[in-house]
Amino acid sequence: MTTKAAPSAWRDPVALLAAPAVLYLLVVYAFPLLWLFMKSLTGPGGLTVQPYVAFLSDPFNWRVVGNTLRVAAWVTVVCFVIGYPAAFALARAGAVLQAVMLVSIILPLSVGAVVKAFAWQIVLRRDGIVSQTLVGLGLWDEPQRLLFTETGLVLGAANIFLPFMILPIYSVVKLIDPRLSEAGATLGATPLYRFTHVTLPLTLPGIVSGVAFVFSMSVSMFVIPSLLIGDRFQTLATLTGRSFLLMRNEQLGSTTAVILLVLAVSIVVGSTWLARRIGGSQT
Repeated sequence: MTTKAAPSAWRDPVALLAAPAVLYLLVVYAFPLLWLFMKSLTGPGGLTVQPYVAFLSDPFNWRVVGNTLRVAAWVTVVCFVIGYPAAFALARAGAVLQAVMLVSIILPLSVGAVVKAFAWQIVLRRDGIVSQTLVGLGLWDEPQRLLFTETGLVLGAANIFLPFMILPIYSVVKLIDPRLSEAGATLGATPLYRFTHVTLPLTLPGIVSGVAFVFSMSVSMFVIPSLLIGDRFQTLATLTGRSFLLMRNEQLGSTTAVILLVLAVSIVVGSTWLARRIGGSQT
């Protein structure tokens, strides 16, 4: 009995449908990234790793990396704290309320980040609604400015990236049978035990996806920190833009861009691996 060899991927007519997309990605993404990487390794005498050595040996650059990771981590935490219960409310809401909530979450995505950042400039001013509300609640004695502060940057970025935390968790929560928690209650499990041993493990794939989305976008954001905190607070993305646009230092810009790319890709690859491990342990 003979077995027919599996056809090559490029001989499969269905696989050929992906050829335009693959060609587009190669031309628009792969080749520019390769050029960027080679630019960072090119010196007067040819290929060299001196740009990376110089970058990593400068304490200022390490502060920039620390700023980038710290802000991204805080934005992710804020989005998770707000987005996790919001995802449950969205999944458990009635049809009409769920439609209204989905529109409220998705519609802001059609507004550009520049418009949102300018709106947050108004909100975070000394006479903005946030400052006035905190004074009215008695938390502040007098109005204070949140604009051009790290706290203001985290609040503004979390508002912009919040849908990318809610939607992945919601897509997982809506598949969970609500009767699982009720079954645990009939067996004498406390609400905390049911959450930590039933609900949380089942929602981990959505949490991992949401965290990966928000963290990777927060690491690479450029417009938002430029408008909400200014040039005195540098991140890898703003340093890259400043190197290309103001300093005209293509080698430094290429080096910081590659380091930023490595961080973002590491987050995506790590989250994908973690999601597969979680999915494999639950099957």
